[in-house]
Amino acid sequence: MTTEKAILPLQAAFVREFAQEWVQAWNSHEIDQILAHYADDVVLTSPVALKLMGGDGSVGGKLALKDYFLRGLNAYPNLHFDLLGTLWGLETIVLYYRNTVRGDKTAEVMRMNACGKVQQVWANYDQ
Repeated sequence: MTTEKAILPLQAAFVREFAQEWVQAWNSHEIDQILAHYADDVVLTSPVALKLMGGDGSVGGKLALKDYFLRGLNAYPNLHFDLLGTLWGLETIVLYYRNTVRGDKTAEVMRMNACGKVQQVWANYDQ
């Protein structure tokens, strides 16, 4: 997703397009398509990151995020997400989806930057 102008505050059309493209990118397993949604200085915080990466459960920067995402894609070669719902505020998007391989649900709270890229993300799981 390429955005030439500032997108804040978020608008419904942008959020719907972003959500669909994000899920399609993950379901394609194409790492460059996935990473295209994230800012270079992104910070992801997740209980899974805590388990896999240690530290405080945060992954900082696009290069580290790529490594983290590739671990997940390699561990789950049949990974597939079904989008269940999308919520948004002025600068945040919440994607609620089911991981069809594991059967669990996830809600990711994403704070967007002015260019329409994920600046910060908090992953929340039902298990």
